[in-house]
Amino acid sequence: MGKLRSYAEINEKISKGQAVVVTAEEIIAMVAEHGPEETAKRVDVVTTGTFGPMCSSGAFFNLGHPKPRMKMSKVWLNRVNAYAGLAAVDVFLGATEIPDTDPANQNFPGAFNYGGAHVIEDLVAGKEVRLEAESYGTDCYPRQKLETTIRLSDINEAYLFNPRNCYQNYNVAVNLSDRTLYTYMGILKPNLCNANYSSAGQLSPLMNDPDYRTIGIGTRLFLGGGVGYVAWYGTQHSPCGPRDERGVPRTPAGTLALIGDLKQMQAKWLRGVSYLGYGVTLQVGVGIPIPILDVETLIGTAVRDEDIVAPVVDYSEDYPQATGRTLGEVTYAELKSGKITVLDREVRTAPLSSYPKAREIAETLKMWIQKGQFTLTEPVARIPASDSGVRLKSLAVK
Repeated sequence: MGKLRSYAEINEKISKGQAVVVTAEEIIAMVAEHGPEETAKRVDVVTTGTFGPMCSSGAFFNLGHPKPRMKMSKVWLNRVNAYAGLAAVDVFLGATEIPDTDPANQNFPGAFNYGGAHVIEDLVAGKEVRLEAESYGTDCYPRQKLETTIRLSDINEAYLFNPRNCYQNYNVAVNLSDRTLYTYMGILKPNLCNANYSSAGQLSPLMNDPDYRTIGIGTRLFLGGGVGYVAWYGTQHSPCGPRDERGVPRTPAGTLALIGDLKQMQAKWLRGVSYLGYGVTLQVGVGIPIPILDVETLIGTAVRDEDIVAPVVDYSEDYPQATGRTLGEVTYAELKSGKITVLDREVRTAPLSSYPKAREIAETLKMWIQKGQFTLTEPVARIPASDSGVRLKSLAVK
């Protein structure tokens, strides 16, 4: 069966309130009952969702000029450093940045109570943030020091930018050593006592479009409770690794770079998170609609947790030393059951991402589309797929 419908036809149905929209969770039962061909005829859009930590996040701000004008060369927001090496009052605040006064891991494990991600959350929540800035002064920008408070509404432009998000599959982290590890995958207890993972599995956007047939540059999406877009493929995008017979990656693969207006977003979907002994990160809510253009697209959205496998990796040796070794594969159904078997041992599992929140995002996006509040965009360009030859490279150290 060939093409069933176009983006224009789907958007016309959305505008008339006639589009049939289901979540990536709901589509599984429909395919099981009616088969992929019949289901593809019935459904116009499938919505996905994920709510997980993503360190590769931040926000661009145009703070506006004080009087007299100022070329800000150093900027702090609630004492967190913001990068000011841009135009006069443009700055970038990274989610993982921490104050200079934070002892970090000097007293191990460090608490990392506040950082860039928390500043972003505070701004989106409408809270007041202290702005401090310094400058060397110029003829056109004479001011050299500024101390004031601002809110998000005071800032000219503010947009969230994720250089990397929506990881397509990821490692299951374990610890084979005899000491506790503090990692970006959470606390890993010694001697294989726990396993942490971070993916919504069958609800995750790129799991439902494994070869990026509909998700591409320009795709419109739910981002942080507002509307955003795919700006480019994400950093560490590596689509050419091993895949199963359906094309679903068995290791960390594709990523997306996302952008959206911070002023539209909600603190509920942008949360600053402190990882003991590791640092600060930002929990970001993302939902992407997948138009059912043909049966092949529909089949991609019917992926189930029991069909998706993830590699189990030792974070005491193999991950930090980049050995490439894995301890086997487990399915997301096994991970979500609360226990897996690794090296003939039963190991308890815990997610860093929230499946209930991912479900809520998919449901919210479904509602937006059904109400005609959200239409789909056709990508202006595809992102590199599994046959592109794009692979993740390691830094060559001499």
